[in-house]
Amino acid sequence: MLITIAIGWGVQVSVPPVSVAADLQEIRQRGYLMVAVKDNLRPLGFRTDGGELEGLEIDLAHRLAESLFGRSDAVRFYPVRNQDRLTVLLDEDVDIVIARMTMTESRSRTVDFSLPYYLDGTALITRDPAIGRWVDLQSRSVAVLRNSSTIAVLRSRLPASQLVEVMSYQEAREQLEQGLVSAFAADSSVLTGWVQELPGYALLPTRLSGEPLAIAMPRGTRYGSLRQHINRAIDQWREQGWLQERVRYWGLPQD
Repeated sequence: MLITIAIGWGVQVSVPPVSVAADLQEIRQRGYLMVAVKDNLRPLGFRTDGGELEGLEIDLAHRLAESLFGRSDAVRFYPVRNQDRLTVLLDEDVDIVIARMTMTESRSRTVDFSLPYYLDGTALITRDPAIGRWVDLQSRSVAVLRNSSTIAVLRSRLPASQLVEVMSYQEAREQLEQGLVSAFAADSSVLTGWVQELPGYALLPTRLSGEPLAIAMPRGTRYGSLRQHINRAIDQWREQGWLQERVRYWGLPQD
């Protein structure tokens, strides 16, 4: 599998992966951090028109590099697809993953997680100005991705609504724009990007579930110092208010 690397703020090259994951001491000796990220998910990780990577998770990687090396640009980014996030970590192609990865019990058996940096969860988006709260969707039609965990959340919180399963985000958008459904339910972080990019959409203010996003890293005592450093950094960012400020800057909902 070839991996596309974004070096610094925008230069890209494709290279075959090599085993480079390292503990904290080895990372410091190497002089830069290797991070798997998303590059197509506004506002967490996406490319600008100029090809540069931006977003909340990109900010986290730069800030972590600064805490390790005193330089925010001491980081190399590896854009990955959702299905490859665990693979690149387990194959030791990257040091850590900051790519909208939720902490789950099954994943925690395979990798270690940092403290959460953002609480994601099920949210709702609509084009109907008459819908201002999620309770307004009782007895209305709501699109949801087929086989997603969101279905169980909606059946619990909106039992009277009519769920319309769709195969993709594009199909959900088509259903909304044709007036075939009143809303679409998906992850808050994803729908925030919709609102920022597409006129006429509104994100309802209350999340229906909570799913913590965290930095993933290899399991094992060898990586204990790396995990401790990352957790201390996240604690400091929260205490200083920097993390909350970046969440607000990128327009993500906060409880």
